[in-house]
Amino acid sequence: MDLFLRSDRLAREGFVHGFSTRTGGVSGGPFASLNLGPTAGDDPAAVEENHRLLAAAAGFPRADLRLVHQVHGDRVLRLGGWEPPPAGAEADAILATAPGIAPAVRTADCVPILLAHPRTGRVAAVHAGWRGARLGIARKTVREMAAAGTPAGELVASIGPAIGRCCYEVSADLAEDFVASYGSRVADGRRLDLREVVRLQLTGAGIPAPAVDLVGSCTACHPEAWFSHRRDRGRTGRHLSFIRAA
Repeated sequence: MDLFLRSDRLAREGFVHGFSTRTGGVSGGPFASLNLGPTAGDDPAAVEENHRLLAAAAGFPRADLRLVHQVHGDRVLRLGGWEPPPAGAEADAILATAPGIAPAVRTADCVPILLAHPRTGRVAAVHAGWRGARLGIARKTVREMAAAGTPAGELVASIGPAIGRCCYEVSADLAEDFVASYGSRVADGRRLDLREVVRLQLTGAGIPAPAVDLVGSCTACHPEAWFSHRRDRGRTGRHLSFIRAA
């Protein structure tokens, strides 16, 4: 059983990466089975074992994963070596400029984005809910990578499973906000397409459109495959999306 989905685009460039599904772990109840978030009510030992299982399936040690506290903002944390992130670090994107570590983000409806620079092996993992998307977190991460010496035109990107337009109804004001910034294609009335917003941010920041792919489906539509914060009214697990230079 596969614990995660892969991007054809990133795989062709040789990056170890994945977007976890909800299957193949040891958690039970509403967190069954591959819960990768410290969700209230799940057994911390089960969550840690799930992390170990995922890393083993990907082919690297659990210690290589790098995670921080996500706050639905637009901070990009840059890691330049093996050391772990500072204690209590808060960010919604992690950029690794050194090899051998795997930045990762947790989601359960929000959009996970993986970015990679084939020439240098630099990688980033990004978490974008509507707040982060409105702040331009995907675009900002591309710019941070460019500032670190990885031009946007040389990046490849993958957008993972997230709640789809089919299931994501927001306020009329919020939908209008996104339409004003990104055009009518990102919303159908009050139904918002966050993955399309993120795709437009990536290409607008300079990543060639053919270098961006989409993986997976709507997290709210498929309870057998995905956790969904909205569908499950907050009592659910978390997915992990990770990337590492081979």
